[in-house]
Amino acid sequence: MTAVSSVWQISHFDLIVRMVLAVVLGGLIGLEREWNNHAAGFRTHILVCLGSATIMLLSEYGFSDFVNEPNVRIDPSRLAAQVVSGIGFLGAGAILRNGSVIKGLTTAASVWLVAAIGLSVGAGFITGALVCTFLVLISLYLLNKWEKHFLRHRRTHEIEIMINEHPGFLSLVTSRFGEQGIQVTNLKMMPGSESSLVQGNTPMMHLCFSLRCPKHEKLLAAYEQIAALDIVVRMEAANFIFHKKVA
Repeated sequence: MTAVSSVWQISHFDLIVRMVLAVVLGGLIGLEREWNNHAAGFRTHILVCLGSATIMLLSEYGFSDFVNEPNVRIDPSRLAAQVVSGIGFLGAGAILRNGSVIKGLTTAASVWLVAAIGLSVGAGFITGALVCTFLVLISLYLLNKWEKHFLRHRRTHEIEIMINEHPGFLSLVTSRFGEQGIQVTNLKMMPGSESSLVQGNTPMMHLCFSLRCPKHEKLLAAYEQIAALDIVVRMEAANFIFHKKVA
């Protein structure tokens, strides 16, 4: 019975190695996604990968005390299958989309992951739960600061501006970005559909900028300068919304 029971046992060292490896592998994939400005990035991939590893370890080794009990069949895949199919509905509710801005992905992953921690604790899989919690805290707090510092030059910001079409309107806007050292990586221009908002039915232009700026303060300063322009009717960006009042 010892040889059979050993299949359902794992040392604490092997357990920690597997969970740390899940963080490394998930982080490598997430770093690549973050580098290419995808919505699900570095920490999100770490949380999902680490949560999957924790659930699988629990399913394989968390119920080893019942292996030798009569009329008990151990199926390592059953628990993982049920959790994966069920917790996704809860995590999806934390994801919010506002135009081109998506929020809540890390929150959705953390909700899904704490379910794995709860299952581990409930099954007496304390070591796995403690290690998982410790690594999640590192991911959400310490790695968040490192991520912002390391990828500050790669992160892009999206801003949409509805502007009164006027000679030289584009140079007026882009010069404000240039004064703050902000790089314009992409620009889309489309005819506006809100000419009635401006007295005299002056034609409108819809501008969509993709910006790269290492300092958030300079970005906000540029937003405020652009919003102060008479030709600007509306601006929308992350944490910044401006609508001109029309008499």
